[in-house]
Amino acid sequence: MTVQFGTSIQVKLELPVASITLCRPPLNVIDLAMARELRLALADIESRPDVSVILFKGATGEAFSAGVDIGAHLPETIREMLGSFHDVIRAIIASRKVTIASVGGKCLGGGAEIAIVCDMVYTSRDATWGFPEIKLGCYPPVAAAALAAVVGHKRASELILTGRHFSGDEAVALGLANRSARSDELSMLVGDVLDQIRDLSPAALAHAKKAIYAWDANHFDKGLTRAEKIYLEELSTTHDAGEGIMAFLEKRLPRWTGN
Repeated sequence: MTVQFGTSIQVKLELPVASITLCRPPLNVIDLAMARELRLALADIESRPDVSVILFKGATGEAFSAGVDIGAHLPETIREMLGSFHDVIRAIIASRKVTIASVGGKCLGGGAEIAIVCDMVYTSRDATWGFPEIKLGCYPPVAAAALAAVVGHKRASELILTGRHFSGDEAVALGLANRSARSDELSMLVGDVLDQIRDLSPAALAHAKKAIYAWDANHFDKGLTRAEKIYLEELSTTHDAGEGIMAFLEKRLPRWTGN
């Protein structure tokens, strides 16, 4: 059964699995409309006792998601965009369902942030991962709050402060993903995992997830609130933050001033 929440995502129920497919080709960039649709879909799925697993994936192998819309990082829209996107992140973290990301192609910025807050992640070996916001004069608030708990402080610092890209195989080595597979075998790998979960008790899964959760939800929420506050009240008022976004939109090199 397919459930409609808009045009940016597709939600398909194959109980006990609810699949959320990001559908903004070619790169599934997350704009305000998609963020709102994701939040509505997650609220609906959470209310369904017959769903125990939420699977996130991209519509094609070209991208899981290349991140949040760069144009929405402009001063007049960034507060609403960050708030809406972080509502999605908080909903994923608070979910009692088992959350799984199937990552193929580009998984960057906000797309990678969705993946890292899922309970399990499976990726194609040649996927392109990264948190490139620093190259735009910005930083990724969710990764700033959560990434160190997943990969350790030193690795998180390197990934956020260099913005470098890395492969699906390295994502596994870093601890960002559980396993990798060839692109043409990724769906089979994810299918095998879903088969292992399908017949398990939804109540047992929910309570086990609560017991083993990777980081304290209150700690994460405080960390994300702080990262968001610094972003909106300090970073976004600098020349460099605006310059990085405009340079990207105008397809030119940024001219940093350090202010």
